[in-house]
Amino acid sequence: MQKIKSFFINLPPFFRNIFFLTGLLFAVWMLFFDENNLLVQYGRRHELIALQKKSNYYTHEITKVEKQYQELTTSSESQEKFARENYMMKKDNEDVFVIVNK
Repeated sequence: MQKIKSFFINLPPFFRNIFFLTGLLFAVWMLFFDENNLLVQYGRRHELIALQKKSNYYTHEITKVEKQYQELTTSSESQEKFARENYMMKKDNEDVFVIVNK
């Protein structure tokens, strides 16, 4: 008991202040034990960044598909090119050779 008293007496006065101790306890609780502690916030931040990257990717893909849709609906040459490239369609007097690179 004597060691505890001497330790407490040797502390600076602001460490013995009840408001400082309460604030320190509150800060420790919020940083480590609360439902929204630092580790949870860190994980949520990385999840947010990943979702923003996905959102940007899908927005870019949507604009690319909309542009392709506009081209397909406006000209028959682009429709023929699209059918040949994606569905391997051909004319009657043509042969199609598909080369697959490994």
